[in-house]
Amino acid sequence: MSDRPALEPERYELNEPQPYRFELERRGFLQALAAMGGGLLVVATLPDPLAQESGQGRGGGAVPGDLASWLHIDGTGHVTVYTGKVEIGQNIRTSLTQTVADELRTPLASISLVMADTALTPFDQGTFGSRTTPTMAPQLAKVAAAARQILIDQAAARWQTDRSTLDAKNGRIAARDGRSFSYGEIANGQALTGLIDAGPAQMARDQWVERGKPVHKVDGRAFVTGAHAYTPDIVRPNMLFGRVIRPVAVAATPRTVDDTKAKAIAGVTVVRDGNFIGVVAPHERAAKAAAAAMIVEWDRVAGQPSSDTIYDHLKKTMRTGEGGNGRVTGDVARARAGAAHVVEASYHIPYIAHVPLEPRSAVAEWADGKVTVWCGTQRPFGVRSEVAQAFHLSEDQVRVIVPDMGSAYGGKHTGEHAIEAARLAKAAGRAVKIVYTRAEEFMWGYLRPVGVIDVRASVDAQGRLSSWEFHNYNSGTAGLQTPYVVPNQHVQFYATDSPFRQGSYRGLAATANNYVREMHMDALARAAGVDAVAFRLAHIDDDRLRAVLTKAAEKSGWPKPSAPGRALGIACGVEKGSYIATAAELSKIPDGFRVERLTVVYECGAIVNPDGLRNQTEGAIAQGLGGALFEAIEFADGQLSNGTMAEYRVPRFKDVPPIEIVLLDRRDLPSAGAGETPIICVAPAIGSAARTFGTVAPKLPVTLGS
Repeated sequence: MSDRPALEPERYELNEPQPYRFELERRGFLQALAAMGGGLLVVATLPDPLAQESGQGRGGGAVPGDLASWLHIDGTGHVTVYTGKVEIGQNIRTSLTQTVADELRTPLASISLVMADTALTPFDQGTFGSRTTPTMAPQLAKVAAAARQILIDQAAARWQTDRSTLDAKNGRIAARDGRSFSYGEIANGQALTGLIDAGPAQMARDQWVERGKPVHKVDGRAFVTGAHAYTPDIVRPNMLFGRVIRPVAVAATPRTVDDTKAKAIAGVTVVRDGNFIGVVAPHERAAKAAAAAMIVEWDRVAGQPSSDTIYDHLKKTMRTGEGGNGRVTGDVARARAGAAHVVEASYHIPYIAHVPLEPRSAVAEWADGKVTVWCGTQRPFGVRSEVAQAFHLSEDQVRVIVPDMGSAYGGKHTGEHAIEAARLAKAAGRAVKIVYTRAEEFMWGYLRPVGVIDVRASVDAQGRLSSWEFHNYNSGTAGLQTPYVVPNQHVQFYATDSPFRQGSYRGLAATANNYVREMHMDALARAAGVDAVAFRLAHIDDDRLRAVLTKAAEKSGWPKPSAPGRALGIACGVEKGSYIATAAELSKIPDGFRVERLTVVYECGAIVNPDGLRNQTEGAIAQGLGGALFEAIEFADGQLSNGTMAEYRVPRFKDVPPIEIVLLDRRDLPSAGAGETPIICVAPAIGSAARTFGTVAPKLPVTLGS
């Protein structure tokens, strides 16, 4: 394993703002046409496509006018919608269904989504960055609106009447004289197609009917009863079970391998491919036994950093010329020289594990030189490319299918588990399933980036921010720039070497950057003797940020806690086009403090499903508690020392306090993605309150000077 990051922390973040390019998967499209037996099929042209990551042979330039199949209506009126997005528990299956139902004017129950199948769904860059609602929902709204127009046109042609006299409602096209056709009657037996133009008429947000309702989760019963099949539940005919023999430490390579005892176990096959070593067996117990029977001596890399030395390592390995998203305005040194107060601090951001409910797992099956992989991933098309490259295949020889999976939090962008299953399956000549153990998931997944963030800022004699210097080593660039008005700034990110694989984590680097920024704003307010809310408001010119901060202060009872002996802290932030403010109330206990309640005000534009949004917000907050209070990967000599569920502390039910969530519904604004932003204010709100007790959260170390 290289000492360079396997993923640049913001790789996906930096690609997100580009418009998506949707491509027709022609093989799947033709298969779908044959299987549908007629009906209404809607396709789209999107002008001026920009090159995105894609697969082999696509590289940068698709021809404008490529088609993408999105929606089909069969003879019964049932609507099937196709999207490359993945359902990971964020409930986008429901919110996207609401979007289609609204624009198509048909009941929710008549719609089903086919998601994340590279043979059937349009190309999609991936499910990350809170992009589904702001990008896919408008796309499907446009598709559904176009389908509605086509249905109206078809009914008008049959009745020989003006289309303006017809209306679409409840899955039917109705005329003013009482005649009506169901969508199924119009579509039945006909291969009707249409192109989405630049702007088919869509509903104004203040006229939404299905969107904006707290609709229950689609297929929710299957999830709560256990009927839903996750990737580890997939079973294929004659399937075998595999295990990979992992190195004892990062960058270790096998020196000698003795597989005698493993091969002696009935039905076991040992697979060697360079440094890759695995076993395949008829059942999981035999696979586990065979893996344990392998005797491997490893060559290890000496001198790797530990949890204690990693922060010095980051600064020592800073790579010049690889910084990004820097900003220099005004004269920082001059402003600081004339300041009334200067506060500087160095903040340490530890590695954090994703700890998904469902660890990495994959089933691979070869047939006729082609491979199908069922796996948990946020990037099915990206994984298809990885598998194709690993086996020197064209992408049409690889199919990746993603069942609705048990969470990812940014931790499942890569396809190593798919490649491993495919290697074992190819060697065994049968379908093979692998499921990572918890220890494997901790060690051989990737981690939220470790980092050092140095801040030095000043306040002038009038209590105004006069300078802001912010240097981020390795954590990442998301949320790097301050939303506060400061005339003199020097903000910079520096790439460094990481001993462990690192990559996207919920909220990306915005969690670390916002924590540091808000903790430092809190310290500046204290140094200037100014109320923390008033200090922030004096430097905010964004009305949306002012609104959430003001409301959070009001709802929490700022500045007074609800009981004597308690402390109240507050933080706010902007990320992914959403605005969040969080107040935390703490009580003092003998060994530190306890979080008694959290007050959260969240605004992410127009709300599509308030029930789903509330669940996402609560989930992000609970996850944020882990990073604030408990979670930090500990390691030495290339090994994790707390890489199991018994040793790595995540929030438990008893750790989650009462949470009051206030959602601000802005129908005047487009919907933003919602699943990530709420995590960014949990730690600084707690840290702000903890300072009142003269302490900081144990996993958020900071060295403060003035």
